[in-house]
Amino acid sequence: MRTLYRLGIAYIAVCGGLLLVPRPAEVVPVLDPQVAVEPVPATDPHPAQPITPGNAREWFEQAKPFCNTLEVVTRIHYAPPPSGTEGAGYGAACYALAGMIDSARALIDRLDDNGRSRAAGIVFEVGHPVADAGDDRSAGPMMSLVVDYQPANYMALYHAGMAEFATGERGLAKKHLHRFLELYSPEDGWRSSAQGALRQIQDP
Repeated sequence: MRTLYRLGIAYIAVCGGLLLVPRPAEVVPVLDPQVAVEPVPATDPHPAQPITPGNAREWFEQAKPFCNTLEVVTRIHYAPPPSGTEGAGYGAACYALAGMIDSARALIDRLDDNGRSRAAGIVFEVGHPVADAGDDRSAGPMMSLVVDYQPANYMALYHAGMAEFATGERGLAKKHLHRFLELYSPEDGWRSSAQGALRQIQDP
């Protein structure tokens, strides 16, 4: 019994001694004021993704996901379209898809008359599938832009007119649809739809 008692006392003494042993002080590095410290660069939460296209069409294929109202301005600022007529056409198409028709027009207006028509043709190529899918409301402003530079583009006239008819712009719709019927003679669904819209405009 005494042996256990003595062992207990010895154990307590050892533990107490360990508590009294001083711990090494924390080492804090001292910066030399004469030594320059390289700052840590801030991270851009939305870094621009560089584009190295081989031509304007490749530029557009890479930029197309960003051709929306929220991203188009930043995208074109950091990665502008290539110079020349095709670059202006695809850049205008990107702006037009985002609904920024004035910005699209500004790109086209930098070209000469022949270049403007060609660039508008690119906008038509981009917007036509949207219109053919039945979304004249979305494609209408693009088609109206095309008509300004290609007044004889009968499909642009049709889609512009149908979009204007759907949005209540009856004066413009009447003008564009009448011109479409003058240029387009086949008796098919396109012509029938234009005639039907004009009948409703004249007799609402």
